Amino acid sequence: MRSSDLIEWFRPVPACVVAFSGGLDSSVVAKAAALALGDKAVAVIASSPTSLQHEVNDARSVAEAIQIRFVAFSSTEMDDPRYVANDRERCYYCKQIRFGAIRRFATEQRIETVVDGSNADDLNDFRPGRRAQQELEIRSPLAELGITKPQVRELARLWELPNSEKPATPCLGTRLSYGLKITEERLRRVETGEEFLREFGFFPNRVRIHSDDLVRIEIPAGEIAKLVEPLNRIRIIAHFRKLGFRYVCIELQGFQSGSMNDEST
Repeated sequence: MRSSDLIEWFRPVPACVVAFSGGLDSSVVAKAAALALGDKAVAVIASSPTSLQHEVNDARSVAEAIQIRFVAFSSTEMDDPRYVANDRERCYYCKQIRFGAIRRFATEQRIETVVDGSNADDLNDFRPGRRAQQELEIRSPLAELGITKPQVRELARLWELPNSEKPATPCLGTRLSYGLKITEERLRRVETGEEFLREFGFFPNRVRIHSDDLVRIEIPAGEIAKLVEPLNRIRIIAHFRKLGFRYVCIELQGFQSGSMNDEST
């Protein structure tokens, strides 16, 4: 894999809209688009309560470092009862709305090509949102070129992107067990809980809600002993009790990105 391969992917494209999150994958795609197309490339982020509250500002900073035009607007998946119901098609409904809004923006700008940051490894995961992507003709240069997540990180380091070491940060809705209604209150409980764990030095981490009473904490397996040290354990339990949880559980398998996907089978 060469950096030129990704840049060359964009050469035949007159102009391009990048569905942008400020995360590693979409940042590498945005950088390649900017190098190939200059001001004919634009990064567009659609944010909502399912996003981390600092996400738009972080994405704006990354776009400035990449030197790509940046546009932000609000997404409306929380207004869709299908999404809020949180069944196994949750990501399909979300991407249908988000990609649909980005596609409309591209049409208004008279830009035909819209791309996202899906990489080759994503093709092996449970991702209902890919169906919405295909329906709206959103292309994935990384996946099309067979570029994997480790290779994406190599490109980010090569281009000295400010988020080259940033771990994956999927939307907060992925932290709620299927069937548990997605509400802004629950999303903020997740965000507050994960920020609290980061302050303890547990990162990456995930706060998974399985009911209003039960929360499951994921941190790297090698850090679990530190988490259950008496003083840490007492403070962590107290914090999550204040967030409204009666049962505070630790995932003994450790941190696993996408572990809620096991419920899809």
